[in-house]
Amino acid sequence: MRLRTKSLEELQRHRMLRETAPPDFLDSSVEWRRLFSEVWGTFLLVVVAAGADVVATRSDGAVTLGMAVVAPGLMVMAIIYFMGTVSGAHLNPAVTLAFAMRGNFPWRRAPGYVLAQVVGAIAAAAFLRAMFGTAGHLGASLPGVGISHLQALFMEVLLTAGLVSTVLGTASGARNVGSNGAIAIGGYIALAGLWAAPISGASMNPVRSLAPDLVRGNFDAAWVYLIGPLVGAAIAVAFEWILKGPPTAPGTIAAQGSLERRQASPGGR
Repeated sequence: MRLRTKSLEELQRHRMLRETAPPDFLDSSVEWRRLFSEVWGTFLLVVVAAGADVVATRSDGAVTLGMAVVAPGLMVMAIIYFMGTVSGAHLNPAVTLAFAMRGNFPWRRAPGYVLAQVVGAIAAAAFLRAMFGTAGHLGASLPGVGISHLQALFMEVLLTAGLVSTVLGTASGARNVGSNGAIAIGGYIALAGLWAAPISGASMNPVRSLAPDLVRGNFDAAWVYLIGPLVGAAIAVAFEWILKGPPTAPGTIAAQGSLERRQASPGGR
């Protein structure tokens, strides 16, 4: 009986997704466009996030810590504005998986998005390697001086939980769109970096950290930045269920919804 109830809930959720999501976001014939969007957006994010450390090393500190942590937030803000309506501007496997766990994004599309993000991130790291060699460890995410791997792990869990909570709380279905999401998410990324970058690097993104490690061939701390964001994303999804109940209907801005239990029907919340 429990399995049957769960199956009915899944069917209702998928029906709601089909009925209320913008047609172009579900049209499989243009999935290539969304995947290209994720490749390009992730490339830009990683070039800025990892590149800040690279350029700081090459310029003898002309790029300060404040500059380095604010830049990725501003880049994510810009990306959401110019491509959020295309792919949703996930740019991060933790975000894609969070949308899927939340029920706003089909699981069958998640592998393609994650692969696109991996490709974009590796291309960015390869670009930095070709331009500047291995300066600044290619912007690799590393625990700060005197910080253990375990401390960095817990910090990444916490920071990612906050990031994904911000994403889920401002998204329209499985898409980060408009000023609501752009300012909140970009601002959170900058804020997290300002106080936590000296602890863990404030990555919050497995591909942002994995790409420099792959290109430079050093995986000493890679597990921290793979496990931390994924665990943090799962925690954020659980918190979102506690705070708001069922998933946000696609086409509805989550932050504008009410706390009442939404019916599984078009436009309902």
